[in-house]
Amino acid sequence: MIVFCHLLNDNSGSPVILKQTIRAVAGAHGDHILFVGSQGRGCLEEAGVPIFRYWYRRSRFRLLTLFTYTASQLFLYRALSQAKLPVDALIYVNTLLPFGAALWGARHGRTVLYHAHEVSISPGLLRRFLVRMVEKTARHVFYVSEDHRARLPISGVPSAVLPNPVSPEIADLGFSTPYAARRTGHFEVLMLASPRDFKGVPEFLALAGKLQARSDICFTLVLNADPDEIAQYLPKALPENIDVHPRTDTPAHFYARADVLLNLSRVDLWVETFGLTIVEGMAFGLPVIAPPVGGPMEIVTHGQEGYLADSRDGAELERLLLTLADNPQKAMAMSEAARRRAHDFTVERFTKALRAQTDLLLTSPANEKNPE
Repeated sequence: MIVFCHLLNDNSGSPVILKQTIRAVAGAHGDHILFVGSQGRGCLEEAGVPIFRYWYRRSRFRLLTLFTYTASQLFLYRALSQAKLPVDALIYVNTLLPFGAALWGARHGRTVLYHAHEVSISPGLLRRFLVRMVEKTARHVFYVSEDHRARLPISGVPSAVLPNPVSPEIADLGFSTPYAARRTGHFEVLMLASPRDFKGVPEFLALAGKLQARSDICFTLVLNADPDEIAQYLPKALPENIDVHPRTDTPAHFYARADVLLNLSRVDLWVETFGLTIVEGMAFGLPVIAPPVGGPMEIVTHGQEGYLADSRDGAELERLLLTLADNPQKAMAMSEAARRRAHDFTVERFTKALRAQTDLLLTSPANEKNPE
């Protein structure tokens, strides 16, 4: 049995990948279950396993969120204690945050596997604590890119790189959808992000503002939040050429209309360890503009599938975007290269690598370290 543990169930990258992970191991090593925090009803509702919820609440006040997060891990620990899990269960901790599951697994002789997705955790004291928890409890760690492994080294714990896959639903539709310039009548610039400044939302708004005179270019921003949260976050006056949407269960609808995909995460505030929306957009043949650090550098070759650019350089972003908007032949060439590259991130490849690693952990004694 694999016992999956996660904190917040929404439609962001880490729960999306967890859903794919659960589906990938379905039918292997018995029945599996999922423990997830009580706040949020996102993509994990469709994971296809029994769900057990433990108490968790977020707040817009940082100190209160830190308190509720810490309390949630006590509730997770108690929930696992009451679950009567088999002695050979694998405790699969998704992201560094559900440390209560790792503590429980280590104290009760279960094998603990961490699937890390993040590197930019604040405050720094919390980051150091969570890394220490991995060092003390885990038998193995999955990273999502080589850059991720280099930025978040876990001393003494074997590890493997497991690049994120594009879901079958998005891949099937994306690979079968022809790319055509200005298919909506405009050159459509798309970005999907959380409503956080470090995700580059202010830079996206500024870019749209600079190009308002170009009536042939429009901007679409999809934020992973409810309308009320978006209204509180965004400025009241937005550029007229931008269309904002709340969180969606169907991102493929937006990929299928767009001409280019942007990821503008601030390189001084946030490192993208992978960039799932990047490969999803590339499956639809979208050229991308992405950060020149972190996981995106292992996905995109500058000038081939798109461009790597620092989002703080607004003039360079504008130049690269207009290069694609005004040169359909270049956009088409990048589209073809992007779609080819997306084939390297299929769920079939992910499943093969994941099962090889989990088979090893589930069939070897819990007190033995696995070789790298």
